[in-house]
Amino acid sequence: MKRILTIAGSDSGGGAGIQADLKTITVLGGYGMSAVTALTAQNTLGVQGVHPVPVEFIRKQMTSVLSDYGADGAKTGMLATPEIVVGVAEQLKKYPIAGLVVDPVMVAKGGDVLLSREARVSVKEVLLPLAHVVTPNLPEASDLCGFPVEDLKAMEAAAREIHRFGAPYVLVKGGHLKGDAVDLLFDGKDVQIFTSPRLRNRNTHGTGCTFSAALATLLAQGCTVPEAVGKAKEFITRAIALGLDFGAGHGPTNHYAHVLHCIGKGNDPWR
Repeated sequence: MKRILTIAGSDSGGGAGIQADLKTITVLGGYGMSAVTALTAQNTLGVQGVHPVPVEFIRKQMTSVLSDYGADGAKTGMLATPEIVVGVAEQLKKYPIAGLVVDPVMVAKGGDVLLSREARVSVKEVLLPLAHVVTPNLPEASDLCGFPVEDLKAMEAAAREIHRFGAPYVLVKGGHLKGDAVDLLFDGKDVQIFTSPRLRNRNTHGTGCTFSAALATLLAQGCTVPEAVGKAKEFITRAIALGLDFGAGHGPTNHYAHVLHCIGKGNDPWR
């Protein structure tokens, strides 16, 4: 069983953040571990409060896990402040983890800011060079590359620009586009397109967290990056299709959908 560390914020509603990550890692057959970077008070309607964890305590969490358990894979999510970004990056240099997935969480679905402007600079300068794969959505890609990313052509241009920060693979997620859900993977040379039908379901809270956690787990389990992206996209598509209609806003995706699929397909998760 592969050990996967999520370095991210806590979502009190359970749909995103470390809660979504640990559910995803578990149903994919990994062993989930966490370093909590921030506490949030949030629900399907938005984020009502954010309380960053002291940097030294984040370092201590990472040291406790990595010096004893070790990790076969990892992902970062909400990091909130430049001090947290730098502290996490320093620990990842001290305890290198292959296949690091960086999800540059900047703004919640409801529009609440989860990463300060100063921290965004730190992400580009100190965290992206450590990443194996970086997974921005369109608003995040726009922020990272400095120009609007609103169509497939701009997605490719953004991927090429973000690649300059040092990550070998850039996956620009096109969930905000109209039409099919199209993601673009760039490896510094070639572009691959991953497409799935757009689902009419408002319950999409935590999609980015869930996708990046699935990607980190699949990479640790030996998938190539393109294979992992394809399987992670299948995973999140199923989770959205069976999204949970909880709350008055955007309900959470259903991580258990993968298990239901395995049961229905004779325990072969990708058939």
